Amino acid sequence: MSLGPSIAEQLNRARIDLRMGVPVVLAEDGRAALVAAVETLGGERLAGLRAMGMPELAITARRAETLKARAYDGDLARIGVGPDRGLEWLRAMADPSDDLRVPMKGPFHALRDGSAGLHRAAIQLVKSAHLLPAALVVPVANGLAIAAEQGLTFLALDQAAAALIALSPLQEVSSARLPMVASHAGRVHVFRPDDGTEEHYAIEIGRPDRDAPVLARLHSACFTGDVLGSLKCDCGPQLRSALAQMGEEGSGVLLYLNQEGRGIGLANKMRAYSLQDQGFDTVEANHRLGFEDDERDFRIGAEILRRMGFSSVRLLTNNPKKIAMMEGCGIKVVERVPLKVGETHENAAYLATKAKKSGHLL
Repeated sequence: MSLGPSIAEQLNRARIDLRMGVPVVLAEDGRAALVAAVETLGGERLAGLRAMGMPELAITARRAETLKARAYDGDLARIGVGPDRGLEWLRAMADPSDDLRVPMKGPFHALRDGSAGLHRAAIQLVKSAHLLPAALVVPVANGLAIAAEQGLTFLALDQAAAALIALSPLQEVSSARLPMVASHAGRVHVFRPDDGTEEHYAIEIGRPDRDAPVLARLHSACFTGDVLGSLKCDCGPQLRSALAQMGEEGSGVLLYLNQEGRGIGLANKMRAYSLQDQGFDTVEANHRLGFEDDERDFRIGAEILRRMGFSSVRLLTNNPKKIAMMEGCGIKVVERVPLKVGETHENAAYLATKAKKSGHLL
């Protein structure tokens, strides 16, 4: 029996390393590379990486489109990082906060030869760490030896690739009764993924019948809306309205999923808000950061519902994609229950963008 970390645990260790500015080593099909997240990379480590080989910058096609860089690999662009390209340039490539002030960062040496597998995995890993989706990739010949010598996390992608996109098993670790404004008959369940990533919560109202469709809401965490009462979105009113409706009916389940900012994390959400202040809508802001419109994983919600014994729902949502994802994950949606609350002067444009670009039924 091995006491060492599993592949899923090694991936989470790699995420933590990247968040702290520590490089990791990725290997695939006899190739290997040192990988660092541009957002957290420091000057000393950049110099150390340069000493190991020729750095390449990996960015998503979304970010490349903003920068007018060629994305020869379809979903990403690989850009050569010459000796004259320092840390300030790398960060400007990753972070769009200065794009309007310094729009021209080229010319770019876009790479098109060879495999982009390691670069693609690097971006996936950095994204899953809730960092800006830009990675410095330094191909090396002896990745395993470098990892052992430097004490770096080593990931073999033939083992890690599937785990990187798989849903980690969820375990219920605790639950307790919680009287709430919406209902005195409330109970909170805490679910923890086996890979050590964020916990998610299920708020159970009353005693829902497991053999009947349950009134359910998939609610993504929104610190600004749920806690601070932000007027830029409708999340807080939706949360309170959903719980109130469940309280009125006497039963329901609200899944509070820690996928802030449509899955990009709170720091990147604040970056998106800053871009919105420059005139970009919510979708455009996400794209300029290098993310897709929506990076959430609704498989989490379906898995929690199954673990709680539910197989069908009346889903409180305005988002048809949630219905399709629930159905695709084996949870039958027998009814869509509209949740149209919280429109303000401040969020009118945001809601219009959700309807026009994300297909919400508002």
